[in-house]
Amino acid sequence: MSTHKPAIPPKSELAGTDTLDRGNTNAKLQALEAFRSDATGQALRTNQGVKISDNQNTLKVGARGPSLLEDFIMREKITHFDHERIPERIVHARGTGAHGYFQTYENHSALSKAGFLRNPEHKTPVFVRFSTVQGPRGSGDTVRDVRGFAVKFFTEEGNFDLVGNNMPVFFIQDAIKFPDFVHAVKPEPHNEMPTGGSAHDTFWDFVSLQPESAHMVIWAMSDRAIPKSLRAMQGFGIHTFRLINTEGKSSFVKFHWHPTVGTCSLVWDEAQKLAGKDTDYHRRDLWEAIEGGDYPEWELGVQIVAQEDEHKFDFDLLDPTKIIPEELVPITPLGKMVLNRNPDNFFAEVEQVAFCPGHIVPGIDFTNDPLLQGRLFSYTDTQISRLGGPNFHELPINRPVVPFHNGQRDAQHRTVIDKGRAAYEPNSIDGGWPKETPPAAQEGGFETYYERVDANKVRERSESFGDHFSQATLFFNSMSHHEKEHIIAAYSFELGKVEREVIRARQVNEILANIDLELARRVAQNLGLPAPTKGTVPPRKASVKASPALSQVNLLSGDIKTRKVAILAADGVDGAAIAALKKALQAEGAHAKLLGPTSAPVTTADGKHLAVDASMAGLPSIAFDAVFVPGGKASIKVLSGDGVALHYLLEAYKHLKAIAVASDAQPLLDLLKLEADAGLIVGADAKAFKAFFKAIAQHRVWDREPKAKAVPA
Repeated sequence: MSTHKPAIPPKSELAGTDTLDRGNTNAKLQALEAFRSDATGQALRTNQGVKISDNQNTLKVGARGPSLLEDFIMREKITHFDHERIPERIVHARGTGAHGYFQTYENHSALSKAGFLRNPEHKTPVFVRFSTVQGPRGSGDTVRDVRGFAVKFFTEEGNFDLVGNNMPVFFIQDAIKFPDFVHAVKPEPHNEMPTGGSAHDTFWDFVSLQPESAHMVIWAMSDRAIPKSLRAMQGFGIHTFRLINTEGKSSFVKFHWHPTVGTCSLVWDEAQKLAGKDTDYHRRDLWEAIEGGDYPEWELGVQIVAQEDEHKFDFDLLDPTKIIPEELVPITPLGKMVLNRNPDNFFAEVEQVAFCPGHIVPGIDFTNDPLLQGRLFSYTDTQISRLGGPNFHELPINRPVVPFHNGQRDAQHRTVIDKGRAAYEPNSIDGGWPKETPPAAQEGGFETYYERVDANKVRERSESFGDHFSQATLFFNSMSHHEKEHIIAAYSFELGKVEREVIRARQVNEILANIDLELARRVAQNLGLPAPTKGTVPPRKASVKASPALSQVNLLSGDIKTRKVAILAADGVDGAAIAALKKALQAEGAHAKLLGPTSAPVTTADGKHLAVDASMAGLPSIAFDAVFVPGGKASIKVLSGDGVALHYLLEAYKHLKAIAVASDAQPLLDLLKLEADAGLIVGADAKAFKAFFKAIAQHRVWDREPKAKAVPA
């Protein structure tokens, strides 16, 4: 190896170079000034300089009719938006996924002719991708955000993609506004902050000016935006779709996924700490559950509305900012989905999977929902940009389980070697193949539902889309006391991060006051703003005042399957109590990990050595659902003098988790001044375990929350 060092140029030469570089830099900066743009006082125009008269609505055939492809303003706007990031997804960049299967409960041919809904003996392969929306790939799992819930069904009639979220509505009614919404919620352009969150001026400026967002925003301010795990998360198709049966009859449907472990969330302090201590918390939980055989399972159901009942509600079925309350239309179960295999390669599967709402099969069709109509164009366009061309369907994770033959050849990343000379249809050179399949055949070709549309081409919003607040009020009224308190706290926290008081005041006075005056008053008080005394629009009379199905309190499973319990122990611990709890948890389908002061084994009171799963510092309380402290005087003495152990219990108490301690561990509770309650149980026998498990099944000890706020953990 050479030890020769290059000569250092004289200072005079360095100075000359520095002067030259500064001069060039200044010249470049001056040249760039011509490309800087200030939109103040300027008309809204297309990229071709055409002034825009309506930037709120896609061109449609009638106010409720289908969107038109000729809408060059919408196409230019969304095309530009779709190509703004390479190669990371613009939204839903942070995600994870898993393989599994879907199995229908029975033959649903009376509802849909889709094959995967008609054969209860068949398991249809699926791949599911869960994601956050706002943050980039490196952001945290537990930030306050909407979660994507996208399912690719590899059916024997082709791929069907059900691309939804963990919330049943969306921020906007028309796809032409989607680029605006995402630009607003993304990190602010001048400093690229904040990452993974919506607590900033541009988001709240946009939603405070778009009353149609009120319903979705209150969902995002609820506990739904900080799910406990991906396994404990509902999923929704958002839009109203059509199902077509074997006789050609159409029904409107809303898709619902319900997890068998129940639906529950983190508390806010816990979510924030997890974002710092384990940014992979959700993906790790999903991976470990599947590896450990706790296969996540969801039930797929639909709300069914007959074609003739389309207009019988006090809201519009085509409005993506509205739900159908289950009191009006109950959910009909269709089948179950089980995730039982982790990916072999994250990039090849999770990153390269390409979902498109336009991927449907016979028996499923679209409606004229203007947000859905735009998504049908946008997703394919996005995949072309992100995956380098139109052949993304040939990637293994996207390839259907049935053959695909057509005249579409060439382009980047083509892997199929097409034989035959005719890349067109009809042809005679290759015997006419591939040929069309008539829709009337046994397994017929796709046939679009025959819907009559007779209307003028207009840019306007249907009057039936005009109610922006009644369902947000319905959601708030449906919450339990603690869920309402969390919503108030979330609005207060997020708006407290907004720099411009005019935006905070607008959100309180023109949005929240139209949802619920007490909500507006409480948030205004927390922000130091005058409390509004009335809303800005007359309230609408709703057919449903409250819906229990919207509260997560009513969505728990009732058992403790897959729940995780931390056992805190030191030398001298009661080994029999540890064994008894582990046995009892195993019988309930739950799990325990033994944690010590360090990662070294602990010695029981009778001299046995127990290997620990981790140290208390290595696996903090936020990684568990509950905590157990077994007896043993020597162990309790060590834990009483261990700051990490004391913080462990205080933090679990503050996060409202179930805690059980053996009788001789009472000094720990006395030291921490923690009073027994429904979720703080003293004892280590069968009776105590029964009470402990009951508290775990309730997810949190909500009655403790007022006291827990004073705990300095």
